[in-house]
Amino acid sequence: MSSVADPVTDFETNVQRVRAASDLFGSVLDRDPEFIERLRADDGSDWPVPPLPADDSKAWPRLLRQHRKQQSARIIWRDVLGMDTLPETMQRISNLADVCMQAGLAAIQADFELRHGVVRDAQGHRIDPVIFGLGKLGGGELNFSSDVDLVIGFEEHGESDGPRPLAAETYFTRLCQQWIKLLDEVTVDGFCHRVDMRLRPYGNSGRLVWSFAAMELYFQSEGRDWERYAWQKARVVAGDVAAGARFLNTLRPFVYRRYLDFTALDGVREMKASIQAEVARNDRQSDIKRGPGGIREIEFLVQALQLIRGGRDASLRTPSLLKALDALVAAGELTAENADQLRELYRFLRVLENRIQMLRDEQTHDVPAAASDRERVAIGLGYANWDALRADLDVVRTAVQQEFNALLAPRKAQAVAGSLQDYWRALPDHGDGAVLQSLGYADALAADTALRDLLRGPGVRQLSPTARARFDRVMQVMVEDAGRADAPLVTLKRLISLLQAILRRSAYIALLDEQPAALKRLVQVVGESALMAERVSLHPLLLDELLDTRAAGSGMQLQAVELGIDEIVFDGDPDLPLRQLNEIRQTASFRAALAFRDGRIDAHTAARQLADLAQLCLVAVFRWVRTEMQDAHGALPGAEFVAIGYGSLGARELNFGSDLDLVFLYDAPADAVSTGPRPLDAARYFARLAQKLVAYLAVQTAAGHLFEVDMRLRPDGAKGLLVSSFSAYAQYQRERAWTWEHQALVRSRPIAGDAQLCERFTQLRAEILSRPRDVQGLHDEIAQMRARMRKELDRSSASLLDLKQGRGALVDLEFHLQQQVLEHAAKAPQWLDDTGNLELLQRLDGDTDALRSAYLALLDQGLRCGLDRRPRLVPRTPAIEASAAVISARTPAFAADPSVSSAGR
Repeated sequence: MSSVADPVTDFETNVQRVRAASDLFGSVLDRDPEFIERLRADDGSDWPVPPLPADDSKAWPRLLRQHRKQQSARIIWRDVLGMDTLPETMQRISNLADVCMQAGLAAIQADFELRHGVVRDAQGHRIDPVIFGLGKLGGGELNFSSDVDLVIGFEEHGESDGPRPLAAETYFTRLCQQWIKLLDEVTVDGFCHRVDMRLRPYGNSGRLVWSFAAMELYFQSEGRDWERYAWQKARVVAGDVAAGARFLNTLRPFVYRRYLDFTALDGVREMKASIQAEVARNDRQSDIKRGPGGIREIEFLVQALQLIRGGRDASLRTPSLLKALDALVAAGELTAENADQLRELYRFLRVLENRIQMLRDEQTHDVPAAASDRERVAIGLGYANWDALRADLDVVRTAVQQEFNALLAPRKAQAVAGSLQDYWRALPDHGDGAVLQSLGYADALAADTALRDLLRGPGVRQLSPTARARFDRVMQVMVEDAGRADAPLVTLKRLISLLQAILRRSAYIALLDEQPAALKRLVQVVGESALMAERVSLHPLLLDELLDTRAAGSGMQLQAVELGIDEIVFDGDPDLPLRQLNEIRQTASFRAALAFRDGRIDAHTAARQLADLAQLCLVAVFRWVRTEMQDAHGALPGAEFVAIGYGSLGARELNFGSDLDLVFLYDAPADAVSTGPRPLDAARYFARLAQKLVAYLAVQTAAGHLFEVDMRLRPDGAKGLLVSSFSAYAQYQRERAWTWEHQALVRSRPIAGDAQLCERFTQLRAEILSRPRDVQGLHDEIAQMRARMRKELDRSSASLLDLKQGRGALVDLEFHLQQQVLEHAAKAPQWLDDTGNLELLQRLDGDTDALRSAYLALLDQGLRCGLDRRPRLVPRTPAIEASAAVISARTPAFAADPSVSSAGR
């Protein structure tokens, strides 16, 4: 493809070149000889709008039109000579529209206020109109002779405070009628900007000016797909910018759905079909905007990709097409190569569109009919003639069509057996369920009953014809694929439960219909994981994560999770923050589950991510609870609090769906009392804080609950205080704790709280674990405790191994490592540095590779059980037996079953 002509040094030659490209440029030069000198001195900076004199409103149209023409001529000059890139040219055109609209609105509004005063709401606050620019204006990518798509609103109802008061809607309607006339009316000086108001609610039959409340109600009840595309490109171009930003934020859920939204493709198909019909009716194949392979197809393609995922990825929410291409690459929606091609195709068409319009300042998108005009355009773009330009144009339009058609290509649905199709069409009242037997369902009757019950339910019967057609296609594939699962009936029932939860969300059914790979992934994951199936059924937003075929990387991104949590605003009401925190946790843990299930992370990494996620949640809830306590009861000067994580949380080895083992400690001066209006002493203060903390972790929100909390490891167990003073806890550990409680201390660490008390706990832990001990007595006590636990808790059998309590299983290894810490820490303090099994076993003497592999193999199986909500009992396969044998060989003391009444202190 050719590019724009290179600038040359001869100024007069440049003038003639630009004259050849644009009659508008020539007319401005002829009418204003001084304009040529402004071009000589042009350094690229903005040319300001001339002042509109308050005492001479008749001069306003002339001043605005002259400014627009001069600026337009300057834009032509810079574009034809290659001084500006296409993005710079589009931005200059958009900025010109902005400043003309703003200047005109300010002048008319000032005049209006002299007669009618300022509109004020019930509280006396000033209310101004808000002008939204949509389409290319909103994106800052206006074409040269484009109209401006506008919608006008105002934030609150009220009345003007002048001598002749008007209600807000009447006031702004009259004001904006005058303003539109100032811009749009054709006078002897031409026009300033053509104004198109058809994108407002109800189009030309709707009110000219809308209150925000009325617009919001309209979009909730009447909003159509094409309006989502229109408002996707909205920005405030004049008036009250802050109020407009608030409204756009309110409207965001209409434009960008919270879930993956493949219904956006249906909207594109409908709009494209309508445009194609218009093009065919009016024989507009030469239209490079709306015709085949035109600009609109690139716009639709990019906007559709933005809408599909923009509800979940804020980086995609930009009104600019060129910026959207960069964002889509960063989000993994387009390859860099694909985006570069679309950018180049778009650049070619938009430059050509501008040059066609620059000829005579006409709002046209058609290739010029006159041969002389076509040659002028071609030569201005650096081509030898029109035929050369036309050859490139044909290549570009063909490429655009291919890209666009690929996006909207009919789905390549999985072909299902003809017998299944016949059976499905006959349901729910007819059909032979025996066909399900041939598909892999051992209990065909139960599967048949489940399907008939689903189809007779109100959720399916109330689907629209389009949604029902999608649903039928999706369900037939699900039935067939579930028949190949390890447990077909279980998988089918899980899928039915999930579908019943999402039937009202047509976007999800559309996604499954549009994305066969996502549908297959759904069946596989649901068949393998009861936990994931259950969570998605209860919280359908998680389906986005499961169906996102771009899933890659190492599970949850903890830094992003932390940033998301930090953005949650806690204003004293816990309901919304807890729901938002639950949504973040559900999504993050789901990503970890998917990454583990897909083999992108190993079991140890997954367990660590889950523990780190739990800690981030606990830190946030603690911060909120402390704020609540301080608001209600004041601060406690000199007091500190800490939450200690024990067990799998302390060791950073959390399983899916695990509860949290926590112990709460505080330290405060003996006479400490809170400073608020309802003072509490330290013991009661921190008891209430801990109660709130536990309650908030467990409270059920619309997005689920965070964690169950187990506090039985606190001093004296269930009989002990909910919160212990640090001194009492330290005394207990030094004087009264059992050996098994010191073992538990090995897997403990501060999770949330005040830094100084966290450090004091760490020092106390080191002190207790470093005590000199009678080695034989220690071994005997630990062996006796292990034997007692196995006798009471081991569920192993000849064919099944209890992954936690069985011989050679995880607790054997944990006890062995805890014994090593208690035995050696006094002389080798490095044993105190870690709380997790994997790190501790690497400190053992000798080769630990086999032990490490055995541990990871059992941990992996345990996480898979957690994913499928199964007891941690697994068949004694050769691999499992080999892993257990390695651990057993390292822990011979735990093979015996000594009879003991209790473990010693």
